[in-house]
Amino acid sequence: MYSTSVFRILGLCLLAILSVPIAAQYRYRNPIINADVPDMSVCRAGDYFYMVSTTMHLMPGAPIMRSADMQQWETISYVFPRIEDGPRYDLLGDSTAYGQGQWASSIRYHQGKFYVWFSANGAPGRGFIYTATDPAGPWTLLSRPRHFHDGSLFFDDDGRVYLFHGTGHLTELNADLSDALPGGIDCQIFERDADEQGLLEGSSVIKHNGKYYLLMISMDWSIPGRLRREVCYRADSITGPYEKRIILETEFGGYGGVGQGCIVEGSKGEWYGLIFQDRGGIGRVPCLMPCVWTEDGWPMLGDAQGKIPDDPSLPYAPLDGICGSDDFDSSKLSLYWQWNHNPVDEAWSLCERPGCLRLHTSRVVEHLFLAPNTLTQRMSGPTCTGTVCLDVTHMKDGDVTGLAAFNGDSGVLSILKNGKDLQLVMSEQKAIFSEPAHGIAHVQTVEHAVIPLSQSRVYLRLAGDFRPGQDWASFSYSLDGVAWSSIGQPVKMQFDYTRMFMGSKFAIFNYATKETGGYVDVENFDYSE
Repeated sequence: MYSTSVFRILGLCLLAILSVPIAAQYRYRNPIINADVPDMSVCRAGDYFYMVSTTMHLMPGAPIMRSADMQQWETISYVFPRIEDGPRYDLLGDSTAYGQGQWASSIRYHQGKFYVWFSANGAPGRGFIYTATDPAGPWTLLSRPRHFHDGSLFFDDDGRVYLFHGTGHLTELNADLSDALPGGIDCQIFERDADEQGLLEGSSVIKHNGKYYLLMISMDWSIPGRLRREVCYRADSITGPYEKRIILETEFGGYGGVGQGCIVEGSKGEWYGLIFQDRGGIGRVPCLMPCVWTEDGWPMLGDAQGKIPDDPSLPYAPLDGICGSDDFDSSKLSLYWQWNHNPVDEAWSLCERPGCLRLHTSRVVEHLFLAPNTLTQRMSGPTCTGTVCLDVTHMKDGDVTGLAAFNGDSGVLSILKNGKDLQLVMSEQKAIFSEPAHGIAHVQTVEHAVIPLSQSRVYLRLAGDFRPGQDWASFSYSLDGVAWSSIGQPVKMQFDYTRMFMGSKFAIFNYATKETGGYVDVENFDYSE
């Protein structure tokens, strides 16, 4: 007698051959984006797919990425320039927005307009809905509804608008999307079964052939060996009753199961699944897979064996649309970059010295984690290198500039102005947070190397190794950009959801510890995979 798994494999293989075009017919190298791009929501308009992802406390936020094939992506805009919900977004006061800010978003295309919903995690407990006619921007703030966790925006065929959110909750919105509709639908659409007693979140909803499909991530760490998995709830009516099926439950690459994501239909009738996976120091990376509709109407993810497809003979998809080098010769910052928290706009310039990014000190702070105008860019796997050239001629006593593998545990290569002298310092810095304010209580710093510098133009290099079992950041420096010397020791890059909740970033910084008025010029940043 055959097992049900055998029938599933045979059935999916038959569908792959006979049905409409499916994404399984393509070859993938996963993760399809080997960088920190979590909580993906994707819609299609015409021949292009558009994706929004989570970037939390980084500004501008909610990156919009575009792809023609779901494999090669480029950032084309950000939904908002900054969040003005209190001093914590400016690294002021006794709290910060690390690991908070813009969380899981939802992007939709409806009647010629794009909509993005997200809710900022933390006070004042309000969401954001932005809209644009062009996904490349500009984006306009439409409303600030009340907070809904991991909401999925949904426009139904009858013109009514909803948010699926939390753990199986449905809330109807006003037609103008201003807030929840008074007297509208606001209900729990299903109750957990005995097999779903852990975390169940990350709503993503579609309507297909008249049925409603709600995808969610399911994880229960109390059950030994239980992988993260993707579950689907299906109903004929938006309010239910809903039935459930596990649509993906598999490890991948030795990193365990997968997280939340979405499914989307291509222009030729093919279906894709895009689900992120936690990968240690690099963060949460998107994995692409086929979505195959079964004869009884369920969207099963993965290949014919229910696995995430991966072809090691292929190179990883290029990331030059997401990460890259910068000569700072434009009047605007490249979309590669995001500031750590809201920037102090009057303290940076691309015009004061053309061809350079000038970073002024704007206030006196104790350490890197409170420094304004720290400029970040994603690191990528399996390996990557970032090199920055700094002119530090105009630093003041106590100023600190440099390059970091920035996270809650950061590897930092700093140039310190001590009186009239310059020092190159390689250190490991660990941020200890205070609760409930989520401020920085203190920073544990271990210096691994201190050497004197005799010139004011210096090259700093950071190499990231994200191969399985690695997650190391290593540093070197050069006085001429040709001869390089290692400095200090490698630092372990760690993903910690209790602090920054993101993968390590390249970070260029300049801050004052004694007095403001100094500045540095960033001549260029060279990125290589």
